[in-house]
Amino acid sequence: MSLKLLLHMCCGPCSCYPVKKLRQDGIEPVGYFFNPNIHPYKEWDMRLKTAKEFAAKVEMEIRTDENYMLRDFLQRALLAERLPNGRCRMCYTWRLGEAARYASENGFEAFTSTLFYSIHQQHDLMRETAEFFARKYDIEFYYEDFRPGWQEGIDISHELELYRQPYCGCIFSEEERYSKAIRKERKKQAKARKLALQMQEQELELEAVQAAE
Repeated sequence: MSLKLLLHMCCGPCSCYPVKKLRQDGIEPVGYFFNPNIHPYKEWDMRLKTAKEFAAKVEMEIRTDENYMLRDFLQRALLAERLPNGRCRMCYTWRLGEAARYASENGFEAFTSTLFYSIHQQHDLMRETAEFFARKYDIEFYYEDFRPGWQEGIDISHELELYRQPYCGCIFSEEERYSKAIRKERKKQAKARKLALQMQEQELELEAVQAAE
């Protein structure tokens, strides 16, 4: 008997490969759209419609939370911004926590998320978060790294003619996506991190040479 799995869907395109892979593994997932992080309203509505469109095209059951929670999200996000990486951590906590709760209370055996398909998300943090809520709600977290199918998922989404969003979801991520100043600063920070790592590696190599002498 197939595992009764709830698949949290961040969007339609990111669901393409995970659903294909799960079905190949003998699992027929039930989709669950819960994404209070998506703004503005037109964008949220488009992604909701696209998730439903995808589910219809691949003949998958989908359940949706159609409450647009902009104010709740902003209140949480502005508080979380005070902490390092707080906003994204809050977002993962909210969505994965809700997926675990919904799965536990609605007769599912396990849950997972299409977030684990994205090469742009904080994979390890999401995994830790999902495992925490699996323990809290006494339900299995079905972990699979779907990232190897990144390009295949993109290809499938084009074949299905699905709307593909240009940024993660919230208005903060939209700013980060389109602000030249922020992109420039991020490149600068990435370059500094890379340089620091190279220097650290050189120091370790030097210490190893000195120890061998």
